[in-house]
Amino acid sequence: MIHSATVSKVMATPPADPDESQLYFAAKLQFETDCADVYEAYQTGNVDFILLDVRSKKSFEQYHLPGAKNFPRSELSRAELQMLQTGHEERCFVVYCAGTHCNAADKAAAAIAGFGFRVKIMLGGIEGWERQRYPFDGKLAHALAFPEL
Repeated sequence: MIHSATVSKVMATPPADPDESQLYFAAKLQFETDCADVYEAYQTGNVDFILLDVRSKKSFEQYHLPGAKNFPRSELSRAELQMLQTGHEERCFVVYCAGTHCNAADKAAAAIAGFGFRVKIMLGGIEGWERQRYPFDGKLAHALAFPEL
């Protein structure tokens, strides 16, 4: 281990105490989920959320997550969301977009929350899903199919 008399940029701002850290990270989980948790929910049939792909209709038609509904961010409305939620009012929306380079999921989540609905973002979006080698639906899904490991 190398010891230095100067403080690294990593430690220039001291870390929070464990109690603060626990509260912070627990709070973050109220706003986000990940590809693995969404995939597991679909695999086990325990889908207690509504999955929304907020990319364009063209992108959605090419490939999307199985079970996702397409509502491009610019077309979201309270009425449409209420229709999707009918009979499942307790379910929150989980939104995703192309990936970490895209903020459409953040914008959609803000709009959905503004309409009065509970919402989470699926971290990683399409990119994260593909990296995990999970299956896709859509016209070009076969091009994204991965051989069994």
